[in-house]
Parts: sequence; structure tokens; C-alpha cells
Amino acid sequence: GRKMSKSYKNTIPLFQSEKQLRKSINRIKTNLLEPGEPKDPDDSTVFQIWSAFAPPEETARMREAFLEGIAWGEAKKQLFELINGQLADARDNYQRLMNDPGHIENVLRSGALRAREQSSQLLARVREAVGIGAIR
Repeated sequence: GRKMSKSYKNTIPLFQSEKQLRKSINRIKTNLLEPGEPKDPDDSTVFQIWSAFAPPEETARMREAFLEGIAWGEAKKQLFELINGQLADARDNYQRLMNDPGHIENVLRSGALRAREQSSQLLARVREAVGIGAIR
């Protein structure tokens, strides 16, 4: 298979809605192996994504399920549940931030002010150390 790319429209945006996340996962291309037929986990995008999110013991369990012939629909359902469970709080936080751009601006402004204060103090010490006066 080819790599995932936005231009191929085969990415899974992590902060999309739960419904859109399910659709994205269900669109993952799989081969035509029937339920009950062993599947090669190392040749499966579903398994590769699973292993990026799941702890080792869960990855081992899913590997075994692939070798035992898990149905693609069931594998995708479990993948959705895994990813959705891990991203639900982050997605909610993302949506909250995106719905309040003023808050983001305030945080950026505050950070810029602190950075300016700290850098000006450091710059003053550096100028003094190298014998350069303040720039006027």
C-alpha cells in the first residue's frame, strides 16, 4: 500500500468529530480476506495504526486476533474504540480552544510579554559583559 497523505485523502485527522473519526477508520482499505481467514498483521494498516495507540499487551492480543482471522469490520470497530477512547478528552479540549480564539490570543500575548521581559534582562547582561552600551 501507499503511504498516508492528505492529497490521497487517506489520513485520519485526530481532532475530527467522533462520527467523522469512525468514518475515517471505516474507510481504511483492507484486503478481501473473509472472517476466519488468517490475516497478516504486519501487512495491515489497521494493525499498524492499532500498534501506534495500544500498549504492548493489547497489541499482542490484536496480533493474535489477526492471525485467528478477525473480521475487518470488527478490527476497525475495535480500532475506533481504542483511538476514540484515547482522544476524547484531547478532542474536547481542542474544540473548546478552537471555539475561544480570544483565549488563545491572550495566552500568546502573555507568553510574548514574559519572553520579552526575560530576553531583555539577558540581553542587558550580555551587553554589559561584552562592553556594549544600550542601543538608542
